[in-house]
Amino acid sequence: MVNNQSEQLDAVFHALADPTRRAMVARLAQAPCGISELAAPFDMTLAAVSKHIKVLEGAGLVIRNVQGRNHTCQLDTRPMHGGIEWLRHYEQFWNQQLDALTAALIADDQTQNTTE
Repeated sequence: MVNNQSEQLDAVFHALADPTRRAMVARLAQAPCGISELAAPFDMTLAAVSKHIKVLEGAGLVIRNVQGRNHTCQLDTRPMHGGIEWLRHYEQFWNQQLDALTAALIADDQTQNTTE
């Protein structure tokens, strides 16, 4: 059974719930980049971007490397695996529900065809 109460899982879903942070994750999936480069597409201050990055770091999705005044962010997808497993559990549930619905509809069609 999947443990959906995990703090890590909560942090990952919270981090990915925001469209700005999802866009940052998408950008970092291409290659590591600096804070300014990561902030460029967004109409917000560097302080606001930094807050988003801290949420991503808190979820373990971003690793920040600091060399002097240069901060480079790199994506770490490992924490997403817990979310994938959690979703996969419910995917199986919905597949079973849809299979049951399909079977019921087929049975209903067959019943209607034999009475006509």
